[in-house]
Amino acid sequence: MASSGQTSPRGRTGRSRQTSPATTTAPPIKPPGVKDVAALAGVSVGSVSNVINRRGSVRDDVRARVERAIAQLGYVPNPTAQALRRGVSPLVGVAVFDLTNPFFMEAAAGMEQRLRDNGCVMSLASTHADPDDEATLLRALAGQAVRGILLTPADTRLDVAHELVDRGIPIVLFDCPDTPDDMSSVSIDDRAGAALAIEHLLDLGHRRILFLNGPSSVRQARQRLLGVQDAISGWRADPDDPIDLDVAEVADFTAQAGRDYMRAALDADGSGPGSLPDGFPTAIFCANDLIAFGVVGHLRERAVEIPRQISVVGFDDISIAADMSVPLTTVCQPMRELGVEAVDLLLRATDPDAPVEHRTFNPHLVVRDSSAPPAP
Repeated sequence: MASSGQTSPRGRTGRSRQTSPATTTAPPIKPPGVKDVAALAGVSVGSVSNVINRRGSVRDDVRARVERAIAQLGYVPNPTAQALRRGVSPLVGVAVFDLTNPFFMEAAAGMEQRLRDNGCVMSLASTHADPDDEATLLRALAGQAVRGILLTPADTRLDVAHELVDRGIPIVLFDCPDTPDDMSSVSIDDRAGAALAIEHLLDLGHRRILFLNGPSSVRQARQRLLGVQDAISGWRADPDDPIDLDVAEVADFTAQAGRDYMRAALDADGSGPGSLPDGFPTAIFCANDLIAFGVVGHLRERAVEIPRQISVVGFDDISIAADMSVPLTTVCQPMRELGVEAVDLLLRATDPDAPVEHRTFNPHLVVRDSSAPPAP
């Protein structure tokens, strides 16, 4: 602080400017590169590259010197830079509906392992089943020079996807059979899977069945409804044994949606704990396992016994379906296999002469404790 009468930078009555000792910032330490390895080993950069990439004929003594130099310097090859120099990016974009849905996460685990085995890196993101979000994400991935994209499409027209394919970026559609002729695809037969679930309940003797579906804007929901209708129409008609099918739609494929539906349906009737309304369905088929979890959760809160009072069947067979308090009967999708096959199709699609291919997997029913014949 300047004393009275001293001149300061702001005038005689101002404060003096205090200065602090000058500081310097050390330059960042650059990681060792190929040239550093070559210099330490006393060989050419080309020889180092041949050792790293296991190319060409390298004398044993040269290889030993290069490997010692790599270990001494702690040199780590940059796989991204190597791939880009070869003109092939290791980055593969994966765009799915919902990162919180175990179906997509289990499929993504299969994708990630297969990509890693092939020297690729996965970039995983969600489109939230929104066409605008999908368009933004696809263009962002294209800007990263991705090798290709695995896409669960929200946009039925696939406008941006076609745009990227025209630019030479291969796209494989995942969990989507309705594909154009310029993109390969891998999918499950949702229609056949839903029919399996309903046929199982009919075989058990259920004649009052509720199909609790997801939003009809989603292709899988529409296909599973068709499968339900196939099973009902294909059942041998008996005038004395009619089938009463109810179809309801929830807002999304979540456990909360299933719980909310059951709460509204049972609270509206005013039935007490441990009981169901007269004429209530004896079985519920849910469009996915998460909806079924919500249904089962609310039924148990009301002390309704599963399957003695009501049977519940899901769709997907996610990993925790077998570990519920009442293990869930469900339609099994081979999720990891779907993911692996999608990657194989994409890696083949990087060859401009590769044919477009479509793979459809058949689901199967896994019967557990949540389904049984209806109570007398």
